[in-house]
Amino acid sequence: MRLILTLFFCAALLAARTNPAALAARHWREQHEKDIVTEFTELLAIPNIARDRVNIRRNADAIVAMLAKRGVPARLVEEPDANPVVYGEIRTPGATRTVVFYAHYDGQPLDPKEWLTLPFTPVLRDKSIEKDGRVIQLAAAHVPLDPEYRIYARSASDDKAPIVAIAAALDAIHAAGIKHRSNIRFVFEGEEEAGSINFERILKAHRDLFTGDVWLICDGPVSQNRQQLIAFGARGVQTVEITVFGARRELHSGHYGNWAPNPAMMLAKLLASMKDDNGRVLVEHFYDGIEPLSETEKRAIAEAPAPDADLMKELWLGSTEAAPAKLIERLQLPSLNIRGMASSRTGAQASNVIPSTATASIDMRLVKGMDHKTILARLVEHVRKQGYFVTDTEPNAETRMAHPKVAMVRTTDFGYNAVRTSMDLPISRELIRVVESARGPAVKMPTMGGSVPLEAIERAVQTRTITVPMANHDNNQHSFNENIRLQNLWDGIELISALLTM
Repeated sequence: MRLILTLFFCAALLAARTNPAALAARHWREQHEKDIVTEFTELLAIPNIARDRVNIRRNADAIVAMLAKRGVPARLVEEPDANPVVYGEIRTPGATRTVVFYAHYDGQPLDPKEWLTLPFTPVLRDKSIEKDGRVIQLAAAHVPLDPEYRIYARSASDDKAPIVAIAAALDAIHAAGIKHRSNIRFVFEGEEEAGSINFERILKAHRDLFTGDVWLICDGPVSQNRQQLIAFGARGVQTVEITVFGARRELHSGHYGNWAPNPAMMLAKLLASMKDDNGRVLVEHFYDGIEPLSETEKRAIAEAPAPDADLMKELWLGSTEAAPAKLIERLQLPSLNIRGMASSRTGAQASNVIPSTATASIDMRLVKGMDHKTILARLVEHVRKQGYFVTDTEPNAETRMAHPKVAMVRTTDFGYNAVRTSMDLPISRELIRVVESARGPAVKMPTMGGSVPLEAIERAVQTRTITVPMANHDNNQHSFNENIRLQNLWDGIELISALLTM
């Protein structure tokens, strides 16, 4: 039965791929695979951490040159103390709408020592590192390139792949003589991984450049079963760091154990009070105000495939939270995640001490109807209810001695709310039709799990946002050994070609 269903799905997939621009892009790509990969690796070789202003500008200039090479007028849009936004525009005579393509060219911070090869020295492998992939020299590789080859480098998937896919798609549709039907704008941000701290300011200062009927967000991974994904929203996010305190210095665990409070144990109990065993957040009023899903959105979730069993096997998981709920269901809910903890030392550096402090870094993913500042206040109140005196500055001796338990809670301006575009809008229905004509049946997700600054975009230029990702789900984004599977890049070129001509 599984074989029959697989064959039926494959037949439906092939029959659905009728988009002329996507088909033209496939034919063009088959003739230019090495050229595409070469241009891609040249862009990946430029370091792109947001705080590295010199190399960030090198990236921006390189992308301007890539667009100009395709005949697209492009320039940098700048504001004081902000990384430049790359802007390009294609004006189409007689067009009645504008479609904006968004991606970001900065990448997550990294530690080169964690990488198998240097993060800004792109490497082509014949399969994933987890499957013992071997390094392949591009010049010696046979054409057509094996679609299971992977390119390893920082931002290979998040988020330079869409930029190169856009460039290749422009080449393909122009070579085929296929015309645009909409005005097209390209917006490539340089601070997304730093929280998009200046993006809304830039959009508002140059609003006329950035208006559009819809923004297509080319960021994130496709479904875990490799099916094309369309996400009509993204969760918001709020980060916070909590530090609890013991003695002013580390103490010998034999001489002071059972007497001096242990902040590592205190922090573990505090964190355990925030969630139950099924993943439900126990912070009071955490779920208040959530906007319910529409019937269309509920139907999309019910119809979505459930690759959970295969994914658990891939990730070596023996259980999941709130089982048997599907992953896609869980992503429609808010979450509270411990993204890192630190207290004293472990491994070869461990010593028999009572730590002086313990720190946890938390990110909370939010859904539509939740306000990130309100949620932060509710978390702080939860900490107080566990008996802690809360401060946002390093507590002095008087403060620490005046209270049995002290917690320092710190946050940054990095935080924004969730956004969700209705799947019933005409532009949403058209996008589904176009995507499926290029890529076959798509997984339609009301809210994707990750967080993108959609709220800032919609607020600044009064538009709608829909996400059309292309990266493989196992791309290691935000971590070491980030990669892109070649077939995902090829699929992305076809997808972008269809969207550029919708």
